[in-house]
Amino acid sequence: MPDPSSLRDSTQIVLPQEALRGLEAQLDEEFTVTIFPEGEHHCRIIGSPVEIKQASDFLARQGVSVP
Repeated sequence: MPDPSSLRDSTQIVLPQEALRGLEAQLDEEFTVTIFPEGEHHCRIIGSPVEIKQASDFLARQGVSVP
């Protein structure tokens, strides 16, 4: 059985809201992901492993450091 943390890591990205400023609409248009506010300063991007990988690559090309 897969480790739950590895599954969670492949289906979500947690970033400071500041890092996504100006990119939310483009993420929403280009990828099948959902963006949730996570507290006051972070957001959670949730999607399938394929969509999260593509969104992560997109964010990296935009200069956003993705953990």
